Amino acid sequence: MMAVHRGVMTEQSFPAMSGSLVEPQPAVAPAPKFWRRTAPMLTAAALVAGLFGGVTGAVIASPDSPAASSSVAAQTVSNQSTVDWTTTASAVLPSVVQVNVANGLGSGVILTADGKILTNNHVVASSGGRLTVTLNDGREVPATVVSTDPASDLAVVQATGVSGLTPIKWADSDSVKVGDAVMAIGSPSGLQGTVTTGIVSALDRKVTVPGEGRRASSVSYQAIQTDASINPGNSGGALVNAAGELIGINSAIYSPASSSGEAGSVGIGFAIPSNTAKQIVDKLS
Repeated sequence: MMAVHRGVMTEQSFPAMSGSLVEPQPAVAPAPKFWRRTAPMLTAAALVAGLFGGVTGAVIASPDSPAASSSVAAQTVSNQSTVDWTTTASAVLPSVVQVNVANGLGSGVILTADGKILTNNHVVASSGGRLTVTLNDGREVPATVVSTDPASDLAVVQATGVSGLTPIKWADSDSVKVGDAVMAIGSPSGLQGTVTTGIVSALDRKVTVPGEGRRASSVSYQAIQTDASINPGNSGGALVNAAGELIGINSAIYSPASSSGEAGSVGIGFAIPSNTAKQIVDKLS
């Protein structure tokens, strides 16, 4: 049995994240920060540097802002070792794509067989409306931004010239419980089709992301918190339950960052709940 203990976590503002592969520098009095998780393209040379020098990524951020605290009630949860994650991954991988923009990449989930895809607004915000998506079978196809909702950090894009794709299956995020087993699927640092598992660590966690530009407004939402490892490039990807049903769109992480601005997963990630995402999709479609 595993217990989730009562804890207090302060709501903090956090900047957008553009990942990079660099050799980690010695940490000097690390200060915690929140990050979004888009990532640059991962080249072969960069992958080697990452393997031998450490994979990190972040932009230097301003100090965190103080905010109200929230708490999570302790409860006992069951061991999730009996979940057949192989079956879950096989079912969901065809429904998750990589979203490629000029200055980086993110992830997305397929909504319709003819190529309508849901992702984060911050993934496509700098695309100029033009991008490509890489399907699970390796095909890279052109895509356009159909509509965006910066207030919720969600966007819908349309892949062109495709048919017969596998739409994601939706779950009722209101039925999600702390301790539920989950899987995150996406393209961390361009490593498409990466799956990681964990549990739901908390519900209704308020997350606030400052705007990426001088005139951009901050984005706030009540998120599902998970300890499934998610990193730069996972933004817009799927967080699914053991049945392979979408419970959230991976959107941000909390990470201690050194003075050099480096950041990575420490097992505190956030996803926009599927019920929220579905309402926005219905509005954008």
